[in-house]
Amino acid sequence: MAVQKNAYRQNRLLIIIFLVFISITFVVALFISYNLTAKYVENEFASKKIEVLEQTIKPYNDFFQNKIPEITSYQGFLDSASAGKYATTVFNDYGFVRRIIFYDALIGGKTAMTVRKNNLSIAARAVYQYWHIKGVVKGVKQHNPANEDDFREMAVKLSNYVAFSDTSRVSSQDELFKAFWDVKPDKISYTNILRREDVRIYRDLQLLGNSRGASYKQNMMTFYLDPYLMKVKNTHPELYENVTIAPVVYDPIDSEGDKLITEVAFPGAFSDYKLFFSSAQGYLTTEINRRFMPIGAVVLLMTGILMLIGWLIYRNLNVNIKLFKLQYDFINNFTHEFKTPVSVIKIAGSNLKGDGELTERQRRHYGKILDEEADKLNELMNKLLSFTQLENKSITLKKEAIELESFVGRYIDTFKIKYPDFKLVYKITGVQTFYTDPVLLGSVFQNLIENAYKYSHPRQKELFINISHEKRNIVFSFADKGIGIPKNELGNVFKKFYRIENQYNQNGSVGLGLAFCKELVNFMNGEITVYSRVNEGSEFIVTLPYEN
Repeated sequence: MAVQKNAYRQNRLLIIIFLVFISITFVVALFISYNLTAKYVENEFASKKIEVLEQTIKPYNDFFQNKIPEITSYQGFLDSASAGKYATTVFNDYGFVRRIIFYDALIGGKTAMTVRKNNLSIAARAVYQYWHIKGVVKGVKQHNPANEDDFREMAVKLSNYVAFSDTSRVSSQDELFKAFWDVKPDKISYTNILRREDVRIYRDLQLLGNSRGASYKQNMMTFYLDPYLMKVKNTHPELYENVTIAPVVYDPIDSEGDKLITEVAFPGAFSDYKLFFSSAQGYLTTEINRRFMPIGAVVLLMTGILMLIGWLIYRNLNVNIKLFKLQYDFINNFTHEFKTPVSVIKIAGSNLKGDGELTERQRRHYGKILDEEADKLNELMNKLLSFTQLENKSITLKKEAIELESFVGRYIDTFKIKYPDFKLVYKITGVQTFYTDPVLLGSVFQNLIENAYKYSHPRQKELFINISHEKRNIVFSFADKGIGIPKNELGNVFKKFYRIENQYNQNGSVGLGLAFCKELVNFMNGEITVYSRVNEGSEFIVTLPYEN
């Protein structure tokens, strides 16, 4: 007899499309996120150079804004000794200062270096030069200074400030910068800033033409700087492989090959120079990969979550399909189980109420048929009712002492009468009396023996029942030589309404037998397991707690 198969549609194409869609989305997301990360790193390569510049010129800014203006605090009373001490602190703190020229100046005096402007004389009484060699500061007085032009420019600025500044208010920073500072490439000149009362005094000297012969001290310094002595502070080594100081006019040949380059000019006295940044493409690739890893991990995690959601949806649909199949099979088989006895009862009843006379033998025959078919219906209804009661815990366990030898013997004799071709053998070891509910245990025996007969080949209907006492349990083993159960079906045989599709299971089963056994065993605080091989047989093992 051919095995009837129920076809339940599963749209595998939709699953494949979903997996392909998720895979493509994953690849596209990785590609886009990697490109965005690469673009972001390249943008940072172009923008973060300002931070490197700020950190590199930080000592220069401190020198320009704080150290040089300290000269004003001396109010023109620096001499060669105090100027030397000042120069020492400059050389110690600012390594990019190469040498310092100190002009000990007089306003209103006359020397060999005298600048007369706006009827005011500004003279350099002495000129000193300071430099350092291996941390040692040296100074010398210059008798023939070669920096006379620097002095003259600063003297003219000072004279103009005295002549034209507004002493009724505080001068602005821009006015002070123009009068007392002179910033040129690699060089900064500075004179101490005059107070307003000093300006008024010097303006009187201009009006009198220094007829009184008075003179006033003034200090001027020129700082010679070397940008190559500045320390480059690469605050972003992950972006910039090499950072160097180069002239503004420097332009690398062939654009440094496959390297990325950028640059930024220095301000002030270093305006002829720039910071030159370069990184090989592979160097930036390493940083791109490092930043991409967490992004890639997030993309992978999101893809995994989507896959998990898809799998959960698929599993839910699959469970629903199986439930539908179980319900469909249950209705089909249950209808058949009811239909057959009802049809037989209908036929027998029709014959009994017919017009023809019935012999005593015929009457008894029809009566037997009615009785057997009614018992089948009653047994099926009782099984369903008992199953429901077990699930709802609405029955109680009625334990009593059972003599296993007689208990098992009765079932063996009953089935031998019912199935003469059924070979039943049993063995009891280490136990005689068992304290349990005989009705529930009998239902387990009846279902497992019935299954062993039903699912065995016509010429191999054999069952061996072994009962043994192991530790605190009693073990019932039911081993047949039937058709066996496929390995992938072992986890489903105890499920309610589940039926294995085979030629023995097309009619007369609603998938309740083994599920009923499991519920019974669980209710008795035991467990049931199965071991099986296809075409070799199955062994059901029931383990129950032993009580004397």
